[in-house]
Amino acid sequence: MSNSISNEADDKRYGHLDTSYKAAGKEPGLRKLSQDFYQIMSTLPEAKTILDMHNEDFTVMVEKLTLFLSMWLGGPRTYREKNIGKGMPAAHSHLIINEKERDAWLLCMDQAVDQQNFPEDFKIYLKEQFRTPAEMIRRTSRFS
Repeated sequence: MSNSISNEADDKRYGHLDTSYKAAGKEPGLRKLSQDFYQIMSTLPEAKTILDMHNEDFTVMVEKLTLFLSMWLGGPRTYREKNIGKGMPAAHSHLIINEKERDAWLLCMDQAVDQQNFPEDFKIYLKEQFRTPAEMIRRTSRFS
């Protein structure tokens, strides 16, 4: 009996199976987060350096980020299927990513997360989770 209670509690914990993906509103919710992220990036003076690193159309960038976040949060693996062998650190390894750039990216993402209709505890969880890949990308930058 205690196993069913434990499993039920595990199913509601963020980061377990697809609970984070569902809490984010699945692909439509993550697409909105991605759109808001790039809109914020295009307006914040602190983000000019990272904005200039994006040479692709924002439509393409929103799609890539949406698919990556979907996979990262436990949803469909479409990103991996379309970008075989290209994780986030490898995709950014040619860029100069230092603390300033990492922090600007996190500022944009934190503000985008705040704009979403996510549960407050999920917003906190998500912001904390974004720090790990952001730091990993900074560490693997060729010029950091």
